[in-house]
Amino acid sequence: MPPIPGSGLAKGLAVTLRTMTKKTVTEQYPDAQPELPPRTRGVIGLFEENCTVCMLCARECPDWCIYIDSHKETVPPAAPGGRERSRNVLDRFAIDFSLCMYCGICIEVCPFDALFWSPEFEYAETDIHELTHERDKLREWMWTVPAPPALGPRRRGAEGTRRARKAAEKLAAAQEPEPEPREGES
Repeated sequence: MPPIPGSGLAKGLAVTLRTMTKKTVTEQYPDAQPELPPRTRGVIGLFEENCTVCMLCARECPDWCIYIDSHKETVPPAAPGGRERSRNVLDRFAIDFSLCMYCGICIEVCPFDALFWSPEFEYAETDIHELTHERDKLREWMWTVPAPPALGPRRRGAEGTRRARKAAEKLAAAQEPEPEPREGES
């Protein structure tokens, strides 16, 4: 049976009419901020106080978009008679977001919890060279990082805490001195 001429046009117009009668779901973005999931990956925030300039994040980054500069400073001895130590001091920490692919490897490998995901997503620039953000900007984004979700009672962290508390109580009980017997008691 041959198709009826114009049936495809009628089906297309029916779809158009159905769509025209539905309510739109467009969010008016600049005027109304979108509601994002709690752990959204926006940009990377830097908690500079925790950074020891170990360079793990820069070495593990597949795009080589993290730039770190540092210098060594001598720290006086902590106790008299001790020796001086040297430590790295952060001079520059920058991330080029025009190269970054938001994989999160830098955050995962940081052993000192200096890098975090921030839900900020409005950091567009008119020039691609301005997408390299320095440590001051990364520090500003750190304060928008949401708190981590609380551990539930069935999580391993809570079990480990419970075990540690029991072990500490046993140790404290074992270290308590035995009461001395009174005169006349044997």
